[in-house]
Order: sequence, then C-alpha cells, then structure tokens
Amino acid sequence: MAAYARLEATFRKAAALGDALAILQWDMATMMPDGGAESRAEQIATLKGIQHETVTAPELADLLASAEGDSLDDWERANLREMRREWVHASALPADLVDALTRAESACEMVWREARRTADFKRVLPSLRDLLGLVRQVGAIKAERLGVGIYDALLDQYEPGGRSAEIDPVFAHLEGFLPGFIGEALEVQAAKPPLLAMPGPFPVDRQKALGLELMEMLGFDFHHGRLDVSHHPFCGGTPADTRITTRYDEDDFISAMMGVLHETGHALYEFGLPKGRWSTQPVGRARGMVAHESQSLLMEMQACRSRVFMAFAAPLIRETFDRQGPEWEADNLYRRGIRVERGFIRVEADEVTYPAHVIIR
Repeated sequence: MAAYARLEATFRKAAALGDALAILQWDMATMMPDGGAESRAEQIATLKGIQHETVTAPELADLLASAEGDSLDDWERANLREMRREWVHASALPADLVDALTRAESACEMVWREARRTADFKRVLPSLRDLLGLVRQVGAIKAERLGVGIYDALLDQYEPGGRSAEIDPVFAHLEGFLPGFIGEALEVQAAKPPLLAMPGPFPVDRQKALGLELMEMLGFDFHHGRLDVSHHPFCGGTPADTRITTRYDEDDFISAMMGVLHETGHALYEFGLPKGRWSTQPVGRARGMVAHESQSLLMEMQACRSRVFMAFAAPLIRETFDRQGPEWEADNLYRRGIRVERGFIRVEADEVTYPAHVIIR
C-alpha cells in the first residue's frame, strides 16, 4: 500500500474517534446526569489518548515524507498538507500532558456548571488555574516546535496560520473606535421613542417550537441534526450528526431565538463540508474558527436582525405565542433586535458590543 493510502486509513480512524468524542462531549453538556461526570471524564480521556496515539504513531513521520513522492491529485495533496499540520501539533505533545489536559477540561467544566447555579464563580478558580497551567505548557511546547510565540502556537490550533500580528491591528482599531461609537449609538437610541414592552411569560415548549420552525426555514437538516438545551448555547456533534443547543428564559423569547439562529449558522457551515471520502480526512474538516464564526454571526447579526427577516418572522412569532398588538409588529421586533445595550454576557450581546466581548476575552 502506498504511503499516502496508509495515511488516509490512519486519519480515517482518528476521525472516527474524534466523532465519538464529539457525541460524548455533547451528551455531557446536555443529557448526562451529574453523577456520570467521573466516568465520562475517564471515557473521554481514554478515547483522546487512543486518538493521540493513532496520529503520533512512530511510522507517521516516514509515511508523511514518503507520501510527498506519491502521485497525488489536488485534493490528496491538500489533504497531505493538513495531515502534516495535525501531526505536527499532536506529535509535539507527550501523551501524559494530553491526558492531564483532557481530564482538567472535563473537571473544570463540571465545577463551572455547579458554580453557575449559585453564581459562586470563585469555586471555579482552582480548577481554572490548573487548566490554564496545562494550556500554558501546551503553548510553550508547541511554540518551540512551530517557531512562533506561545499565543500564536495556541491560536494555530483554532485558526490555521492565524497570527497575533494580523489580529492586533484589528483589535487596536476596534478598541479605539467602539467606546465612542457605543456612546453615540446609545444617545441616538435614547432620542427615539421607547420600545414597546413584550411581556411574558413565554412557555418553553412554545419557544422551542418557534426555534425548530425557524431552523427548518433556514435549511437545517433534521435528518442530520437536532436541537437541545444546555447551560451555554453551542454547536457540536459531527457534520453528519450536528447537535445545536440553546437555553430558555420564560421572560424573554428573543434570547433563545437568537441563540438558535446563531447556532443554526454554525450547523449550516458543518452541513456544507465535504461528504464521502473527504468527510473523514483533515482536508474535509472545518477550516478554522474564523470561517465558522463568520457563518453564525452572518446568520444571527446580519440576516436575522434585518427588517426583512423580522417582517418574515413577525407573523410566526405572533402565532406561536398567540399575541397581537403593535408591540408584536415587525418594526418593534426589528428595533428590539438591533438595540444596543452594554452587558456582561457575550451570547446576549448586540452587533455593536459583541466585538468588545471578544476583545476582552
């Protein structure tokens, strides 16, 4: 078997392990009872260890070198490039560090969930310190391997080729522009007639029904995905089995609706990834978080906060909650959707303040 064919088989196995991990992690965030946390952490760490072992096998270095001489088409050549990138990242780390990091991630998330119930976030600090210490170790090792700074080495995991030198000027511009612009927007907003209140309650089952209908209208494929509830909205699973989540507040249906629309943007990107042979290969995976997040924000901020969308959605919203009156007309919904408001929660932020949340993080 040619070197390249052996590599495809290896990375196909790694992809299957990654898909299983994705479903286990989705389940941990949505369905798993708290008592399952310890055993779930063990399951995830074990599978992660096998995946790491698979893509760092001793023969891979020689196979990657030999495959350069194979007769490859454009897709295969691109796949080989992505295989090498994944191998470089994985082989830089010792197995014990991968195991420790995986377990620390699971432990920190479970502590955060407990702390969130009572807003006692000081409880998270010890676990977060442990986790950040391990992340810094990963960054230092990869920085030496890649010949870049620690932040850039970590950034490369999420955005291939991304560098802080490209991000810093953008953030610097926004840091200079946004504070004054937010103030101006708030002044203009205050001079306009106040929004008409839309009092609840909004039953969760009705909110979910609204979200499901909007997802279907936007092209979500329910044969390959589903909607559930979690502490924090996210899109997980796999391109063939994409799981999105939201959270509900019976006093405010807009929050859950926008969360669903945002995560649907992520899901549509996943559905659009290559099918068949390339779905199990590095070249067929999401290119990076820039492209991924652009699609979710395009859906939530540009498409679904527009006048046109609100005119489209208003009749459905009125019907879903059995409400009538001027507060339920498209204009009031549109103004509610574009309202600028300072806040502490990124996923609740408007289009203007959202970048500030990203910069702070």
